[in-house]
Amino acid sequence: MTMSEPLLRFNVQHQTGDFSIDAKIETGAGITVLFGKSGAGKSTLVAMLAGLIKPDRGHIQLGEEILFDSDLGIDVTPERRRVGYVFQDARLFPHMSVEQNLRYGLNRIEPGKRSDTFDHVINILGIEELLKRRPGNLSGGERQRVAIGRALLSNPHLLLMDEPLASLDAARKSEILPYIERLNAEFDIPVIYVSHAVEEVVRLADTMVLISSGRVAAQGRVEDIMGRLDLAPLTGRYEAGAVLNPVVAEHLPEHQLTRLDLLGHDMFVPQVDLDLNTQVRLRVRARDVSLATEKPQGTSILNTLPCTINEIDAGTGPHVEVAMRVDANTNQDAPTQTVLARITKKSSHDMALEPNKSVFALIKAVAIDRHSLGGHGIGTQRSQ
Repeated sequence: MTMSEPLLRFNVQHQTGDFSIDAKIETGAGITVLFGKSGAGKSTLVAMLAGLIKPDRGHIQLGEEILFDSDLGIDVTPERRRVGYVFQDARLFPHMSVEQNLRYGLNRIEPGKRSDTFDHVINILGIEELLKRRPGNLSGGERQRVAIGRALLSNPHLLLMDEPLASLDAARKSEILPYIERLNAEFDIPVIYVSHAVEEVVRLADTMVLISSGRVAAQGRVEDIMGRLDLAPLTGRYEAGAVLNPVVAEHLPEHQLTRLDLLGHDMFVPQVDLDLNTQVRLRVRARDVSLATEKPQGTSILNTLPCTINEIDAGTGPHVEVAMRVDANTNQDAPTQTVLARITKKSSHDMALEPNKSVFALIKAVAIDRHSLGGHGIGTQRSQ
């Protein structure tokens, strides 16, 4: 198998009552996020991968191993699929200590490697101090870290995570997200992650698969999918926003800001604890972007990006959605960076906006939530 070939091939059809699944997904290493509204079919797809639900028809292949094939009559049982599963509610054994929960699946690891693997997992997840405690005495975030550890220690070839943060509050989500970000780099295990939260997709996804009514509406880079106006009804129109990939250029502790470099342009955000030269992924919501036809002077808005309009979607309400590409000041071969703006139809009319027109996107630094920023790609993220 070459590096360019997908690790997971998944093409299934399934009918349950009036709801049908008909999805084809091919994905490689890293974290693949299945994103969509509640009831879109995400959890059903993951359950089929795990072998908990049998598709009516189709084919599932992980690496060289066929897990399911309706034509060949192959249906590998869940316990033989070498798939780790992390549920929304952790599902730890309440009568066991944390250490006993973690050691439950260790027999799948070669005896000579068990001790080192166990130590590595508890160190990466920061759960050494929890080993003697029972699940009932853990916080929600601690329980999920233990559940992730138990899944990893079953020596899986694929890790499934079905909305593991859905039951946690914002503080606990911020606590656990950095651990999930490190999974693929530390353990080299492909991850399928289910979520309907945009901020989790932005932080985690190497590949985004947009699920709608049991079908794959789009699959690819997060930046490409979130920047498409035609997909806004599925990605969430109110929270719609483009995803950018600047690099950490400088920290300004006296102002509690960090300066990022985006195609040779400065972007200022609330200070983040990331190393210099770390590539950052951040989401800028369309409703937080204003437009100008000339570069403004004497304004409190720190981020002014020169752009060219790609597309305008007038819609049916009082607003228009404007998609723009950021004009590159350096590195002309870098991937396109897209910004979305939501403005009134009156403003669009008064400014005579149209495709290929040059404008400036104005973004308040305080409108960017630093907790939605994550190191992605080069560099190493430190704890926040």
